[in-house]
Amino acid sequence: MVRMVFTVTSTRRRRLGVAASALLAGAALVSGCGEQHHSSGGTRSTPATSPSPSSPAPSPYVEPGVVDGAPHNGDNNAYRRPRDMSPADEEAAQAEAARMEPVLKRLHEDKKWDPESVKAALTGKLGYEIRRTTSGGKLLGGELDVQEMRSRYENDEYVTPEGASIGLYVGDHACVTAFVQPTNYGVQTNGPFPETGCMEPPTGH
Repeated sequence: MVRMVFTVTSTRRRRLGVAASALLAGAALVSGCGEQHHSSGGTRSTPATSPSPSSPAPSPYVEPGVVDGAPHNGDNNAYRRPRDMSPADEEAAQAEAARMEPVLKRLHEDKKWDPESVKAALTGKLGYEIRRTTSGGKLLGGELDVQEMRSRYENDEYVTPEGASIGLYVGDHACVTAFVQPTNYGVQTNGPFPETGCMEPPTGH
């Protein structure tokens, strides 16, 4: 509040009484909240207090353990998660993997990683039968799948790397998933994949 002081003579006191009251009322209005007063008599508005910024929008759901923070990464890659195996299934799959590994090692050393050479070695040396199905997907027999490597996008085009992908069905609930290519070879055991059986699915859906 601004306090205003008036000095008046006795002869003018009565006439100025009303005027003083009016001035006091006006001063009260001028000194209201939100304004600063200066010796020059001018006023300027005090900037209004800016409202506090609202809380940031919640981030999309991020799967725990996902390094890049990709939303719903786990759901999007569910097709790459193999089904569980029983202890008996796992033991049977490991036995077949142990039989297959030295054959793949020899193929790699001999630089024979094309699908036909791999297929001939696994059927001839280990006695596996190529898996056969009808056009509708009904199984006719066999347990071995051998395919060329999956194509990938490089330099603005899709290319198919050298090598072979291998899937061996061990009973109904276990697999040996393997590959052989110019740089290396690999063998692992796992349950069937939801969409591709014993063939390892591509990295992109």
